[in-house]
Amino acid sequence: MKKVNATGVAFKPAGKIYDFLSKGVESKFSNMVIVETEKGEDIATVIYPNREIEVDKKAEMKSLIRLATEEDIANKEKNCSEEPEAYNKCKEFVVEHKLDMKLLKAEYTLDRSKLTFFFTADGRIDFRALVRDLARVFRTRIEMRQVGVRDATKMIGGFGLCGKEFCCSTFLRKFDNISIKMAKDQNLILNPTKISGVCGRLMCCLMYEKDVYADGELPCGGSCPKEQYTDDENIKLEDLIDNDSGGQI
Repeated sequence: MKKVNATGVAFKPAGKIYDFLSKGVESKFSNMVIVETEKGEDIATVIYPNREIEVDKKAEMKSLIRLATEEDIANKEKNCSEEPEAYNKCKEFVVEHKLDMKLLKAEYTLDRSKLTFFFTADGRIDFRALVRDLARVFRTRIEMRQVGVRDATKMIGGFGLCGKEFCCSTFLRKFDNISIKMAKDQNLILNPTKISGVCGRLMCCLMYEKDVYADGELPCGGSCPKEQYTDDENIKLEDLIDNDSGGQI
């Protein structure tokens, strides 16, 4: 192992954190920085500022280039504004070539050296003709990236059964392995519509209370210590409504 000065960044909200060599670039949490990636220069948000970490001696790490300028941020916004148009054009080609795939999103790199299209499909897709058409229209490198249903749901976003935005879209940076045993341990009704998320997989929130139930200390369940509920502890309910409540007519 060797020690290096690295900065942890994320390319998307609630996205996976990647470590890049700091190379003397001083940054703070939430700063926008330009980083060197395999697909060209890209912009990312600082999550962990410059710190010392241990990595394998043979590990090859990319570097931070500089703090993002106003021009970089403006270019990023411009790319984002043009991505829907690229998405719609690709969707037209998908229909034209009769490809059995669901297109999710189009994404430019900061320097527009590559345009990536994300999609889901049940099997392998021959999209060589599709890529040729896209390259002819957009005059840049085209990448087609197939993702799973959980990643697709994280990418699109939405609201869960609880009425809140998806955990995966707001703060979960990685997916845990969720099992049906977690639902059983929590005495939940084993109805797929009740314990499955929009993605069709078991809900990620089953993991949140896993350790509590595994230890046998159920929150106000059958295993709570009896001494917590003595006869001397009575709850008094008072009526807060009097004759003058609500005003007079």
